Amino acid sequence: MSERVMPGRTDGLIPLDAADALWVDLTADSAVPTASGAVTCSPAHARVGYVLLGGHVVATVRASGGQWRVPEAEVRRAAEELNAVGMDQQDLVRIGPFREAPRQECNEETPLRWRQRITRELQELGGPARAARREVGRPYHLVGIDWRQILVEQTRDGTQRTWWLPRAVVRLLDAAEHAETQWVQAARTRQAGAAVTEPPSHPRQARDANGRQTTSPEGPTASLRPYNKELEGQLYSVLSRKPDTSRRVAGWACAVCRTAPATVLDHCHEHGYVRAPSASPATH
Repeated sequence: MSERVMPGRTDGLIPLDAADALWVDLTADSAVPTASGAVTCSPAHARVGYVLLGGHVVATVRASGGQWRVPEAEVRRAAEELNAVGMDQQDLVRIGPFREAPRQECNEETPLRWRQRITRELQELGGPARAARREVGRPYHLVGIDWRQILVEQTRDGTQRTWWLPRAVVRLLDAAEHAETQWVQAARTRQAGAAVTEPPSHPRQARDANGRQTTSPEGPTASLRPYNKELEGQLYSVLSRKPDTSRRVAGWACAVCRTAPATVLDHCHEHGYVRAPSASPATH
């Protein structure tokens, strides 16, 4: 992974265009193809307070002069996580079109809604081949991933077309939707809590690089261990029947906010795989 220093750094923050260049540079050898415009082109929208890179939420900060920036360390972390993803291009999951609208894993407040975005663009442009001819040079990115490069179109009986993506990428996009939903929910909770004066008996609070509230080592979360993908690739239907699962989950910190104790195993309802321990179930 590149260790070059980006220009314009201020207290670890870099401009959005520099973050785009860094993302492409760091993920050049990733098995999952990435695209430019990861934090500057739609659906990324820095002014809402965050952008998505892979399955990672990166906070945005409005610096002096009104310019939006992101923490360089978080961009590097997101790239490192993406580079660790292995992809079998023969292991495919159908993403559309369906007779009914594709079911979303997260609620309406999640702007990503990647299945609907891909389906809508392909239907409007007449499929991936025609889209490629008509929109040469246009960035087709979702969370910094160039989905057009890995989309597979299959045709049955010369009429019915279906669209497929590698399973590893589907999991990654599902994880991004989940992380985004949890981030929005946590932000709203922080905003509501900011208006309430905390009593002195509460543990001391600080904020990390993403602006999330964290508890000091003296607080009750000090004994929680971080989640390091120990359950990756395991089926929720299997784990939920094991008698020690609840105890194991309670020992982890929430994989999204990393401060609250986990209470549930969040999982994809479509594919059945565990995503991560979470402080609260995602809204499906």
